[in-house]
Amino acid sequence: LGQRVPIRVKVTVKGEQMTVDLSEISAQVHGFYNSGEAAGRACCEVAFKCLTSPTERPINDGSFRPLRIILPKGRVVSAQRPAPMQRWMTYPMTVVDTIIKALAPAIPDRVIAAHHADLMTVMINGRMPGSGDLFLFLGGLVGGGWGATGKSDGSSATICINDGDTHNSPVEQVEAKYPLIVEHYRLRDDSGGAGTWRGGLGVDKSHLVRSEFNFNAQVERVYCRPWGLFGGHPGAGNQVAVRTAAGEEIRFPSGKVQGRVMQSGDAYILRSGGGGGYGSPLDRPLERIAEDVAQGYVSRLQAVRCYGVVFGTDGQIDAAATAALRAKLRRAGVFIFMRDNEDAGDAAQLNAAKIPNRFFTEGRLFPLRCC
Repeated sequence: LGQRVPIRVKVTVKGEQMTVDLSEISAQVHGFYNSGEAAGRACCEVAFKCLTSPTERPINDGSFRPLRIILPKGRVVSAQRPAPMQRWMTYPMTVVDTIIKALAPAIPDRVIAAHHADLMTVMINGRMPGSGDLFLFLGGLVGGGWGATGKSDGSSATICINDGDTHNSPVEQVEAKYPLIVEHYRLRDDSGGAGTWRGGLGVDKSHLVRSEFNFNAQVERVYCRPWGLFGGHPGAGNQVAVRTAAGEEIRFPSGKVQGRVMQSGDAYILRSGGGGGYGSPLDRPLERIAEDVAQGYVSRLQAVRCYGVVFGTDGQIDAAATAALRAKLRRAGVFIFMRDNEDAGDAAQLNAAKIPNRFFTEGRLFPLRCC
């Protein structure tokens, strides 16, 4: 409990064969996040297919003849009895992201930055007002941000890679069947990782409670945020929050909520993560940043701090001043802390302490925004 679960992969390409070694992935855990060997093998096959022949159909056994998989028993993706597996789909998605990341230096034109990688589901049970009938509700399924590639921004509000058969729940249906009112269902601004190509945006969805019920959430990829590639920033992590009837918002740093009793007037909020960016944000064309700001995808503050943009007194981007600032930032190789008040620690204190951020140094880790 409270411990990180390591996801480490080794990928070797030799001749016409690719070997994915999952030997260093965490041993199976006591919680219900394990999956069987079929899921572990599927992780490798999904990543292999996406990288080698994503549009070729049909998909059959011949598609994977060049793929060799090393998967010892007893890992979180090859668990043995009596390991619990209720949330079996959670870790495999991060394994797929990690395999793709491992190959990024070799095939930069084919890879994608990491995505939000969680279904963002919540489990609710209670009694219907009036009739007293028991109800069960599997909420969430809001989608989130996918990573950028070397050719395009990431997709926004899209379901995670493990669950392409999962559908969106219409607001009208939820409100008609359960004691909930959807207050808002919108894109989560500033959640996409900055980059030459920006990560896709996550979703912000708030549900107002109309009668008492029990609320549970088991969300992952909260700390391990979707990483960027080649100087791209990581996206925002997934987040679960509750707003009390008095207006206080309580965020759950682990993404886990167990049996919380929600009262009428409370609300629960799901904020899915954004995708990682690709390439240095200092190389993103100014017209794209202007469009992002106009659409509300990126705030002016993030445009300044992440993309090195200078706004003139008329509110428009000053191209000459921006070019000068970007040149200075490239020479320095460091930049001020990215605006994200959901990160651990206080950004103002970090800036005051002059702790360097290597967001613009290719090949470095992003200690405040990534695994």
